[in-house]
Amino acid sequence: MPSPTRRGFLMGCSAAIANLAAARFTNVVFADPGTTPDHEVLVVLFLRGGMDGLNYVLPLAGVDRPHYLAARPSIAVPDSGANAALALSEMGGTLFGLHPGAAPLHELWQDGRVAFVHACGLATPSRSHFDNQAQIELGTAGNGSTTTGWLTRHFLSASLPPGIVMPSLAVSSTIQTAFQASTEAIAMTNRDDFVINTGPSTWRDAQKTALRNILESSGDYLHSRGVEALDASTLIELNVPSGGYTPANGAVYPSGAFGDAMKLIAQMIKLGLGLRAVTVDLGGWDTHNGQGSAGAGTYFHNQVNQLAQGLHGFYTDLDGAGGENYASKATVAVMSEFGRRVAQNADSGTDHGHGGVMTVLGGRVNGGLYGDWPGLDLAGGQLYDNADLAITTDFRTVLAELLVERLGNPDVGFVFPGFAYPGPLGFATLFRDGFESGGVARWSAGAP
Repeated sequence: MPSPTRRGFLMGCSAAIANLAAARFTNVVFADPGTTPDHEVLVVLFLRGGMDGLNYVLPLAGVDRPHYLAARPSIAVPDSGANAALALSEMGGTLFGLHPGAAPLHELWQDGRVAFVHACGLATPSRSHFDNQAQIELGTAGNGSTTTGWLTRHFLSASLPPGIVMPSLAVSSTIQTAFQASTEAIAMTNRDDFVINTGPSTWRDAQKTALRNILESSGDYLHSRGVEALDASTLIELNVPSGGYTPANGAVYPSGAFGDAMKLIAQMIKLGLGLRAVTVDLGGWDTHNGQGSAGAGTYFHNQVNQLAQGLHGFYTDLDGAGGENYASKATVAVMSEFGRRVAQNADSGTDHGHGGVMTVLGGRVNGGLYGDWPGLDLAGGQLYDNADLAITTDFRTVLAELLVERLGNPDVGFVFPGFAYPGPLGFATLFRDGFESGGVARWSAGAP
């Protein structure tokens, strides 16, 4: 996370410059805004609170539909009528459906751009929000000795070219744990975080000149990073108008902070800053009471709809925008700290559970249902701890596939220490340059 010295260094200027000043910038190179990036961009969306995967991607028909209905008499999503679940495909003898609030996401599913990995998660017995979020973002499973986030280790092991202006971005007021101990990640929530915006606009050039003069008297580290941070700030100020952005292709984002965050990410991708990884959050998933079933106005429906609108808007905005196919280089991975209990509680909600769903969206995603469905038969011993959806796919399997196939980093053993990667599930196509030529392994299970 940003040190006090870094924050104090540019006091009175924007928070973005303070963060950028300590980033790894050497011989800064700017791509032409509007050109498709020649590298992959991974957006990691964390649903804070524990999303109910069983009402998001649910048993619609088949062997587990009766178990689902019996466990959730008042919050089960119907299989017919105006608020019926949207059919997906079959897995393990059960036909699955998508919550109707996620209709915008279902459109992308039909186009083959969405993959759902069910019965997925952190395979530890903890049901703590704090512990599970930390372990997932650190990329561990009970290894408390890890001090770096999994995306930090990715950048440590990836061979980035010199001069990348913004390799990583946390769309937040603080940097998420996935970037813990990173010297590259910066945090911002809007465009104005990136520009000097104190005092009248007529002062801006003088402020920049004064700041450059201060940096001239600083040590080499602060001087080089600070000057390059100002250059990055200027690029953003010139190419991203304050208060105005028109998404491409008529894309519509949901109103509010989440829609603004996804819109900002699309802007930064198009700007050509060399962005490789982004973290962003959507909270409000701790549905202990009043969760609701389906239908506009019910709580869970509104949550899912906000998520689906944000993802649909983001993909549409990038897909062939201005003749450039940004969507082919961007992948979104959606996760949560745990799922919810199979059975609803007395308050028409669901309590902390175990297995959940991960969603992967992108222009090169092989759409479909993935994983091994364990079933919902309590009497048949299929539930974890006799109460929860069992986990059959470790969350790191999903992230490792993205690491290898999309980001082109085969060093799984370093990024996820102690994890035995079983190989890809198949939802991500092979990284465009491959890792099989020249005898190079597609993935490595070696320890760091």
